[in-house]
Amino acid sequence: MRKVVSTLFISLDGVVEAPDRWQSTWGDESAAALARALDTSDTVLLGRSTYEMWAGYWPGYDGTDDAAFADWINKAPKYVVSRTLDDVGEWPNSHLVKGDLAAAVGRLKEADGKDIAVAGSPGLVASLLERDLLDELALMINPVVAGGGLRRLFPGDATMKRLELVRAEPTSTGVILATYRRPQN
Repeated sequence: MRKVVSTLFISLDGVVEAPDRWQSTWGDESAAALARALDTSDTVLLGRSTYEMWAGYWPGYDGTDDAAFADWINKAPKYVVSRTLDDVGEWPNSHLVKGDLAAAVGRLKEADGKDIAVAGSPGLVASLLERDLLDELALMINPVVAGGGLRRLFPGDATMKRLELVRAEPTSTGVILATYRRPQN
């Protein structure tokens, strides 16, 4: 069965929004970790906000720095979880998920293929974790306090969840690559 996996940039104070504003430490180890995440996934889950931002950007991307990601995200089937959108047809290979999230994720996990990546979408990540639908959470913990005014991964009233550490690797830039999973019963 396929796994649902999220890889997020996160600050020491839990900020996940707008990493382009606070992430200043990037190195070969972080790039390799992201490349591994892309290599092991062939399907993408997106929340509405991330979809709306990315649908206007990645399909027309013509740069070189993120060309591998652009190629991957544009070709991959994308499943957009939203209660408010009616159509996601502007970005090829996009499908709208409405209704029962657990049933939709269950169908995706049972289908053939590689893992299912949750791209960006911190609200969706928190919701999947809350519902025990997220199998792995990979965090790229940056050595920075991002400060106020930006969204954190978990709200202050989040339900307690215990996770198991799968691996942790400090990088030469001070970023810690940490992967957690739901406890195996």
